[in-house]
Amino acid sequence: MHSASVIEMKIGIIGAGNIGGNLARLFRDAGHEVSVSARRPEHIDIDGVQIATPEQAALFGDIVIVAVPLIAAGDLPLSALRDKVVVDTMNYYPERDGRIAELDAFETTTSEWAARHAPGAIWVKAFNSILAMDLPREDRPAVEGGRALPLAGDDANAKARIAQLHANIGFEAVDTGSPSESWRFERAMPAYCIPVNHAELVAKLAQAERGQELPHNSWHRNNA
Repeated sequence: MHSASVIEMKIGIIGAGNIGGNLARLFRDAGHEVSVSARRPEHIDIDGVQIATPEQAALFGDIVIVAVPLIAAGDLPLSALRDKVVVDTMNYYPERDGRIAELDAFETTTSEWAARHAPGAIWVKAFNSILAMDLPREDRPAVEGGRALPLAGDDANAKARIAQLHANIGFEAVDTGSPSESWRFERAMPAYCIPVNHAELVAKLAQAERGQELPHNSWHRNNA
């Protein structure tokens, strides 16, 4: 059962992996219409959602969630994303994405870098700092006061809509400001993928130091 307070939205999701797939199920269960795409759509096994191409999912969504490897940002359906609110869940993993000099030099954030590939889209960084295994309601680690997740973007209205989507699926969104501040919850930062409440998240965001990364995979449950 989803809350009667949910305002139904159309959500397009590009990427049906662990993050995209789990978000699709959560938003479906919350009462939203969901369209999901993948490079091999015949492999998508999610009941109650539309199966689509990336362009179709982008055109369908009032909100479009991009849940693909960062290096695939250049393959997004650009014209279909123009003027859409795009939720960027992507993270930079050099061993998967290859080296990106600007990110290695901390000259920009992953979200700013990715947003360049979709000019005209309204970009919001969100849902990148949670493990896929922690998304399903029944699998979430207990957090006193409720799990908080950070988001960032330049458009206040877009961020408010994405914050509402967080609430629909049982999370509290914490606005960290503009995309230039989103490095504070990128991979290997203190707030990355650690189950925390609002106050704890704010503290961890403040602890972040540009270029000072935590040990690789220290954010995984078995290393916590």
